[in-house]
Amino acid sequence: MEGPRFVHLESVGSTQDVARTLPIGSVVMADYQTHGRGRLSHRWDSPPGSALLVSFVLQPNPLLSLAAGIAAAEACGRGVRLKWPNDLLLDSRKVGGILVEASPSRAVCGIGINLSWAPEDAAKLDEPRAELLERLRAAMERWASAPAGEVVGRWRELSDTIGQKVRVELPDRIVEGTVQDIDEVGNLVVDGTPISAGSVTVLGG
Repeated sequence: MEGPRFVHLESVGSTQDVARTLPIGSVVMADYQTHGRGRLSHRWDSPPGSALLVSFVLQPNPLLSLAAGIAAAEACGRGVRLKWPNDLLLDSRKVGGILVEASPSRAVCGIGINLSWAPEDAAKLDEPRAELLERLRAAMERWASAPAGEVVGRWRELSDTIGQKVRVELPDRIVEGTVQDIDEVGNLVVDGTPISAGSVTVLGG
């Protein structure tokens, strides 16, 4: 049976597509993605070599998006915080994002972090890519298998969303209110309403 692999590509459509065919434990990194993607069909685009673009093949885990966020924030350091469900923030600006695509047999977790370039209104980390990847791999190994209660507790500590007044756009309605918490399964709790997915906008005031 084939063991985990580390694949480094100069250019690829998406590291997610390559990782999906590899054994659990594999890691795929690319210098450039021609069709990088984020949540909700958003594009993720950056100049070659300017970002850490990596996908991890992992066991399915309902809290994997939160666990990956924790791992990425800890690997980045420098006060990086988490915006539910999948954004990494540096000085309140987006510095990276996470995309989890799961099937019953495996989960592919893609992480993109701006290093030497960032879009307007975003942030960059200015860290050596190889060193960041080494820290991220260790942090992912730790948090992807951590107990659910530990994941939720640590995410709360790193959250930039709890306590904020937000608007959440759902397919059938819009919810506005104050984020009170995340619950034990990772839902955002807005004025008592658990929300499992949606586009979150932080409101001023």
